[in-house]
Amino acid sequence: MSLLVVGLSHRSAPVSVLDRASLSLDAQTKLLHDTVAAEPATEAAVLATCNRIELYADVDKFHAGVAELSTLLAQHSGVGLDELTPHLYVHYEDRAVHHMFSVACGLDSMVVGEGQILGQIKDSLARAQGLHTAGRLMNDLFQQSLRVGKRAHSETGIDRAGQSLVTFGLEQLALGTPVATWARGKKALIMGAGSMSSLAAATLARAGVSEIVIANRTADRAERLVTLLGEQYGQPLTEGEGTGVLARAVPMGSVPFELTRADVVVSCTGATGLVLTADAIAAGVEGRVGTRPETVRDRAPETVRGEVPEARTAPLPPVGTGADEDCPLDLASVPPGFSVMGEAAVAGMDAATLEQHATWAAGSAVDRRRSARRGVDADRADRADPELIGALAATAASVGRIPERRRPEPVAEPPRPEPVLYLLDLAMPRDVDAAAHRLAGVRLVDIETLAEASADAPMAADVDQVRRIVSDEVEAFGAAQRAAHITPTVVALRTMAADVVSGEIARLEGRLPGLDDKHRAEITQTVRRVVDKLLHAPTVRVKQLAAEPGGAGYADALRTLFDLDPETVASVSRAEESTEKSAKNAKNANIAENRGPA
Repeated sequence: MSLLVVGLSHRSAPVSVLDRASLSLDAQTKLLHDTVAAEPATEAAVLATCNRIELYADVDKFHAGVAELSTLLAQHSGVGLDELTPHLYVHYEDRAVHHMFSVACGLDSMVVGEGQILGQIKDSLARAQGLHTAGRLMNDLFQQSLRVGKRAHSETGIDRAGQSLVTFGLEQLALGTPVATWARGKKALIMGAGSMSSLAAATLARAGVSEIVIANRTADRAERLVTLLGEQYGQPLTEGEGTGVLARAVPMGSVPFELTRADVVVSCTGATGLVLTADAIAAGVEGRVGTRPETVRDRAPETVRGEVPEARTAPLPPVGTGADEDCPLDLASVPPGFSVMGEAAVAGMDAATLEQHATWAAGSAVDRRRSARRGVDADRADRADPELIGALAATAASVGRIPERRRPEPVAEPPRPEPVLYLLDLAMPRDVDAAAHRLAGVRLVDIETLAEASADAPMAADVDQVRRIVSDEVEAFGAAQRAAHITPTVVALRTMAADVVSGEIARLEGRLPGLDDKHRAEITQTVRRVVDKLLHAPTVRVKQLAAEPGGAGYADALRTLFDLDPETVASVSRAEESTEKSAKNAKNANIAENRGPA
């Protein structure tokens, strides 16, 4: 069997696809059950976060495994396979392990070095264990990933390479101002009471907000988070620092009112639809500042395009038809406000008509031109107009017609008012309507905004050290897995040898019935010693060879050479897994007993 991972993340897919492909807890449960029920896979685990969806499985066939896992991801995410496939990545065996360890260390995170992924990996493993879809490989992989991630954070400064997604999002809201300075004294509304929301609440409490309101569909979880905030941040953090944070819980139905009071809103719920619509946000701002936030659609057309209304009401002097006798140009088709001498009037003419117009312009009266182009020197006009039109005629002769060239209208966006409400949406799928980006008085930072901002984030020198740690750990994990892969075969070989010794001793007793116990024991021990010595060097060496890259074939060779029963080898593997599971359960029971009653 071999490790296979199929997934998509912020590095391979746009946020819009990740948003639609996100998996609820129920969808993850069904996906795991369907994966282990499929033919190529025997165990599976799902790692689903706000910016990645990955399905890990132990498969016996690569191509069949890729096809099956991709199809299952498409079915349970609701995104068609044809649309999903271009954004999927596939990692196999050592590359899959390398990817997993990189994810655990924060190297593949949107914000490099963030540590929240370790908690998400732990939750994914616990879910797979609870559903009995995690076997030896998934347990070994995820548990080792947790150890590698902790090692990276403890031995290097990877934390300096980036921050948690919450901190990074708050920094984007603050627009260069230190978060502690920006947040001090503000009122915060936290929507959701999960791990991300709890981290956001704690971060804002440390930054010095004056009030935190927790809105959650489950009242108990909101109250629990409020209690924790009160215990940790209800009093000044240190003498002379902080003012204490007032924390309270409200039902989700109170959110519209709380929006009129809040300065900062952080949302990270598990909802599948929008939690905050643009209208609800606009109503909250209106209730706070007493004015309705305008959107792009609300503005006058001149404001949207950046036009100046006065410019449109001050056209060029109109052309008088009476003063333009014998002009070859169809004056009825000339746009109002343009001079018949200008380039815009003659754009689109063919060469012959343009030459006639040039001849007419060269021989026309000065005062006519002066009346058509007020403020332009007559002598300069005498020279410029025929030269300009002559040049246009030459161009028209070469290309057939003179192209129309219009000067682009200036675009000047009106200044946006300072935000009175800051929104941080960390949910996937999104909680906050993206239309809130267009609301005046509102600043929204969401996953898509963070993805764009993190692309330019500086990388710390410690990242290289973490990459070396990952490479070393991948090599060690592969060696351990290959060695473990051959262990059942070695155990089966030694079991077969012990059975051969027992059979031969029994036959000897039949031939020598008068053999006393002392001599029988001596003979038995001698035969077993000989067998052990014969098997010692080959089994030790085969374990060493199996731990090297490409060493998986030694187990097959050993089974073939000694004609070992595959079922015997499989039974040894099952017995080892059962022993490990019993030992783990006993350990957990012992820990619970030592803790005593809750």
